[in-house]
Amino acid sequence: MANGRSREPVTRERAIRVAISLADAGGIESLSMRKLAVELGIEAMSLYYHVKSKDDILDGMLDIVHSEFVTPQAGDEWRSAMRARAESTRSVLAQHPWAISIKARTSPGPATLGHLDSVIGCFTTAGFSMPLTGHAISILDSYVLGFAQQEASLPLDPSGDIGPAAEEIIAQQEAMADAYPNLATMAVSLVLQPGYAYGNEFEFGLELILDGIAAARSAQAST
Repeated sequence: MANGRSREPVTRERAIRVAISLADAGGIESLSMRKLAVELGIEAMSLYYHVKSKDDILDGMLDIVHSEFVTPQAGDEWRSAMRARAESTRSVLAQHPWAISIKARTSPGPATLGHLDSVIGCFTTAGFSMPLTGHAISILDSYVLGFAQQEASLPLDPSGDIGPAAEEIIAQQEAMADAYPNLATMAVSLVLQPGYAYGNEFEFGLELILDGIAAARSAQAST
């Protein structure tokens, strides 16, 4: 392949970053070793000199995604640190929506493990017991990942506005009112109201969870 990129040396890190670009542009299903080799300017079989397998590529892609998350540190005020982590995770996953649906094939990479280690350290340094730390990380990560997955599946613009789907909702409103009256009421009184953006629901849910974690920490301290 005669282009500027073909003259760059092929390394595992470069192959992984090019794979991320392909997945960002066309989704994870569009990524193949053959297409990646073409983008790198090499033969498909030559790619295996630099990476072990496609699973190796996917693991590396996930590790780079984790390196982009804001990472809390021991000594940070836990609530503001976890809010920043949640917000950055949601933002990064919006840029790499394919990362929501794949998991490490072999083992987590150093960025993934380092990120989790720092999150644990932030909680425990703030006085959380290890069991409560596990509970907090589980519920926060489940919420953020689930919300990011929901956003990726909805017809939203970058601000989280559901406006692009408003015309279709309006067109179906009469039929919905008969068959699904509660959905129709929500559409009229909430979703179609000026300024409504589904993305704003994230902050509401996140604060509820942080409030619950804070209450659990207080209860732990009193026992």
